[in-house]
Amino acid sequence: MNTQQVKAYGTEAIDAPLQQLNILRRDVTVNDVEIDILYCGVCHSDLHTARNDWGGTVYPAVPGHEIIGRVTNVGSNVTKFKVGDIAAVGCLVDSCKQCASCKQDLEQYCLTGFTGTYNGKDKHLGIQTFGGYSEKVVVDEHFVLKVPHHLDLPAVAPLLCAGITTWSPLKHWNVGSHSNVAVVGLGGLGHMAIKLAKGLGAHVTLFTRTADKEKDALALGADKVIVSTNPQQMSSVKGQFDLIIDTVPYVHDVNPYVATLNISGTLVLVGYLGNLTPMLNTVPMILGRKSIAGSVIGGIVETQELLDFCGKHNIVSDIEIIQMQEINEAYERMLKSDVRYRFVIDMSSLKAK
Repeated sequence: MNTQQVKAYGTEAIDAPLQQLNILRRDVTVNDVEIDILYCGVCHSDLHTARNDWGGTVYPAVPGHEIIGRVTNVGSNVTKFKVGDIAAVGCLVDSCKQCASCKQDLEQYCLTGFTGTYNGKDKHLGIQTFGGYSEKVVVDEHFVLKVPHHLDLPAVAPLLCAGITTWSPLKHWNVGSHSNVAVVGLGGLGHMAIKLAKGLGAHVTLFTRTADKEKDALALGADKVIVSTNPQQMSSVKGQFDLIIDTVPYVHDVNPYVATLNISGTLVLVGYLGNLTPMLNTVPMILGRKSIAGSVIGGIVETQELLDFCGKHNIVSDIEIIQMQEINEAYERMLKSDVRYRFVIDMSSLKAK
């Protein structure tokens, strides 16, 4: 297969900073869309992959799975896109398309394993996939998304991960005007969960460990803020919530939140991977038919539904635009939660160098 060399930003080793390097992209096949990348969001997963926090990173690694760009070439079988269109790519660039999950438009749960936008296995080139910290990307049409043109394009980028990660459970658990929803944590995912739940008509509460988040949460659309370290405030919402979206990315005690679920309510974990500590107490779950669940990103149909919904309701992420050359500093700031609420790279800064 013919390839082309493109400029990117990535890391060669677990302890190496991200820097400019060259990668290979395949030439467009009959089913492919080539996209000139304009903006790319910065996700915690990017940092975890670059530093091999989850294990399994293949170097060199080029992160980035919140991609907004302009179509520059299409294969002969492509029907949904034409040259000049604005298009998006999220966390998925391939799947088997044949298993029970894929046939339900749940490619993120592909039974043979989906192909991630980065650090996946590129079946065309036989190497790892490279993400959006690059000049361009070539993706199968099925995994390319349409973008509402009237939205602020850089602020759309985080919808491709932070947005769909919170939208998917909101839709799966049928959130609407009848729903009482809570969000744990106010970061990239948490601020999108508030906006989207509110957009669906729910009553929305933020759980936060510190009271200084209240002003921001209310500005984002939350109806109430509960300080989770305050026993009186936690007691005041006992048995209230139909759905809790827990976006906290590190180990924490979920038992206090279970007590705030309504009968048949569900707490869904979207931020943390690993063992729960301290141990989960099943008594309130059994006595109230309460559930602890997990959810990861979303399928392509669901992601397009999210983008269309955001276009209709003018919902985008709150972002800070950075230059590609500032990514290492941005990672350190992200570790300190020093961003409101998502970094987005202006990829023209890579092309200019």
